[in-house]
Amino acid sequence: MAPLLEIRDARRTFLTPEGGRLAALDGVSLSVEANEFVTLLGPSGCGKTTLLRAISGFEALDSGTMVLDGADLSALPPFRRPVNTVFQSYALFGHMTVARNVGYALEVAGVAKSQREVQVAEVLEKVGLAGLGARRPGQLSGGQRQRVALARSIIAKPRLLLLDEPLSALDRNLRQQMQLELKSLQHALGIAFIFVTHDQEEALTMSDWIVVMRAGKIEQIGTPREIYRQPKNRFVAEFIGETNLFPVTVDRVEGGDALARTADGVELRLPVLGRKAGEQVTAILRPADFTLGPTGIPGRVSRAVYLGSDLYLFVQPQAGGPEIRVIARDNQDAREGSAVHLSHDPARVHVLEAG
Repeated sequence: MAPLLEIRDARRTFLTPEGGRLAALDGVSLSVEANEFVTLLGPSGCGKTTLLRAISGFEALDSGTMVLDGADLSALPPFRRPVNTVFQSYALFGHMTVARNVGYALEVAGVAKSQREVQVAEVLEKVGLAGLGARRPGQLSGGQRQRVALARSIIAKPRLLLLDEPLSALDRNLRQQMQLELKSLQHALGIAFIFVTHDQEEALTMSDWIVVMRAGKIEQIGTPREIYRQPKNRFVAEFIGETNLFPVTVDRVEGGDALARTADGVELRLPVLGRKAGEQVTAILRPADFTLGPTGIPGRVSRAVYLGSDLYLFVQPQAGGPEIRVIARDNQDAREGSAVHLSHDPARVHVLEAG
């Protein structure tokens, strides 16, 4: 069965003020299945918004193909494409009621008023705004305006919904609440979502698949767990969440582990996986992969940040080298200046091969 959206070798370049050319999309290929939540994640300028605009029809590709539900999108103007977009700014009509904002597309399409009212009421209930149809956007909170924008986008039952950083204007608590609501809504509607963000937490919380982009290219596609636990390269490892990277040389194999050391002498245990003495790799350990105990890497806490149930520690290894970031439980004795030992499970180490 063919995917809902199939993008092959999409390319788009722009002229720079200096007269050069910038590759916003540099051979991007991507498939999206029906009812999937796919997040385009990357730093500013990586090409994620250009790709979203190309799907919606507001940006033309230089080359490449985009096929949605069997139709070649290049042959369809934006208003003919079975997609809708939710923007960061909401783009609501301030002089219209919530109900009219939501039903405006149906009104333009000539749907009878009685039918519009029924459909508007149904979609407002789905997004938790039942009974607020008579209000105007200015009388709503930021989260409620976001729901109005969503309701307006889904009322025409698009095959694909595009969301361009729609939560960035919300405060942290509301943003976290809306992340969970968006994922629940997407599942209930059965509509594929493509979500653009530079926020790793949003991507990990909501996505079925994360597409990590840099400089117009896709660096990695995977589930949130795969992206976090098994990054394919240093860029992905450093961009997704906090991490500790240790360039090490394998010293010897001992029992079921490979012992490796940094240039400063910090010793780590790696999964064997055919390792041999003298091999140079990069070991990745997340802050939560370390535990405080009687044995392990000796060091001293240089900073301790209280996070409620956890402590975020910066530990300077006794052997030297960069600080190691560690998440410890609040009930552990790890004050600034205290001596600690950091242990880890070799199975939690992800290894990037040299080169």
